[in-house]
Amino acid sequence: MTPQISQFQYLAPESNSTPIITNFNIQAPISVTNFLTNIPDHYFNPHPSSLSNNSTSDETNEQQTNIICERKRRRMISNRESARRSRIRKQKQLDELFSQLDHLRTDNQSLMEQLNHLVESHERAVEENARLKEETTDIRQKLDEIQFENNSSSALLSSKFLEMLYNEL
Repeated sequence: MTPQISQFQYLAPESNSTPIITNFNIQAPISVTNFLTNIPDHYFNPHPSSLSNNSTSDETNEQQTNIICERKRRRMISNRESARRSRIRKQKQLDELFSQLDHLRTDNQSLMEQLNHLVESHERAVEENARLKEETTDIRQKLDEIQFENNSSSALLSSKFLEMLYNEL
């Protein structure tokens, strides 16, 4: 069974710039197939023959509308392509940043290991320095004692020598 049309609406051509919606009630339903195949060509013409004096103006308007639509379509395509390039560019930047992050983390780890080795070396040097200072202090003290003993014994020998000389004279 083919679909039947019992009512339809259409917009009448603009007059006074207000669209008029017209309803048609069909007494006897018409087959859709029959209806669509038997429509005269002038029903599809956007500019009825009664408006032929405005056809040039209407054609110009239609061309301008087509140009505007084409520009919009091109702009939409251009915007989509631009957005795609932008997404690719941002992804590339993100990948580069992640690569940089990995490199910097590796460098940071290496520097931390070097710093730890230097801190350990510094601590050993400070300990060695403290030990050497203590050793130097001990050696100076012993040297001072030896010099004091030598001076004391020299003074004692000198005084004994002088005493011997005095006794001989």
